[in-house]
Amino acid sequence: MKIILVDDEHLALRKMERLLQTRDGFDAEVDILGSFQSPASALEAAGELAPDLAFLDIEMPEMSGFVLAERLLELDPSMQIVFVTAYQDFAIKAFEINALDYLLKPVHASRLAVTMNRVSGSAAGAPVRSVTLCCLRSLHFIDEHREVHSFPWKTLKAPELFAYLLYYRDKTVSKQALMDLLWPEYEIKKATTQLHTAIYQIRRMIKTYELDIKIKYQDEGYRLEWGTVALDADTWESSLRDAPPVTPETLEQHLSIMEMYTGDFLEEHRYAWVEPEQERMRLLWLDHAKNVAACHVGLGQYGEATGLYQRMMEKLPYVEDGYAGMMKVYAILRHPGEVRRLFRLLEDVLLQEYGMTPGKELAEWYWGWERENSLGS
Repeated sequence: MKIILVDDEHLALRKMERLLQTRDGFDAEVDILGSFQSPASALEAAGELAPDLAFLDIEMPEMSGFVLAERLLELDPSMQIVFVTAYQDFAIKAFEINALDYLLKPVHASRLAVTMNRVSGSAAGAPVRSVTLCCLRSLHFIDEHREVHSFPWKTLKAPELFAYLLYYRDKTVSKQALMDLLWPEYEIKKATTQLHTAIYQIRRMIKTYELDIKIKYQDEGYRLEWGTVALDADTWESSLRDAPPVTPETLEQHLSIMEMYTGDFLEEHRYAWVEPEQERMRLLWLDHAKNVAACHVGLGQYGEATGLYQRMMEKLPYVEDGYAGMMKVYAILRHPGEVRRLFRLLEDVLLQEYGMTPGKELAEWYWGWERENSLGS
């Protein structure tokens, strides 16, 4: 449990640190991210540290604990607030702000244990939702009722930042790298403000839709920590990796896996940095599609095979596999005009794009077929 402490009295901070670290009467592990005598400093740090729980003194000269609590909840509505004060009269006001608890000074270990167990129970009581975050074709999510939802972003950079952290999920990306990517034209202070604003938007979105994901700040960078949310790209890739070879007996299973690939990784967003991942996943899809199409051909299901070969040609127009498969099906079906048309089309595409000709294996097959077809005619 990540915690911040705010109290203008140094000795009060040290005592709370000792009580929490002793863990007398409660089992929750604690990570004290920072102790602050200045509410403004605590507020600034909370935007990056993303604490789960804040212990706040109420009577502070710079900013009252009530004001600080409201500002912290604006940053992260899921943050738990516990007020610590010498004045019992503040109790009603504390709970109006939706504080989890209210501790009177001097704080005793037994009373703190009640609070910490209450915090743990609140976290443990949250239901686990069956949610899928989707990044194939576009960034959206599917809820437990299988309803599709788009994120109503207020700016263009927040979704790109979310997508970038999603791509590097469970890895820390430095603040500088994020600012260089998204705000390269801004000076450092303005870029930092933009980054914090975008992070705040993402945290609000995660909270609003109750996604089991967290943004963690550490080592001068941000990382997306994964919870129970499924990711469609990971589900597809693991299904592909764990599937048995494509055979007539397993064909239905592989057709289901084909249906899971609804589009290229973030293809509708047109982010330049995502192109290598798109190409990697397209090539995985291509290898699978070739095996499925070959199975269709072996079963005499030529319509299904040509449909897949057509998709290969559309998705990877500069790779010859789709053309080759389609040409061989047309050869089986005795459509020589279509075989010749596809070979000429492939020649034109490769010449214009790469200044190349079709590969040796396909060329030898084609010219061998051409000789046999010419003799037969």
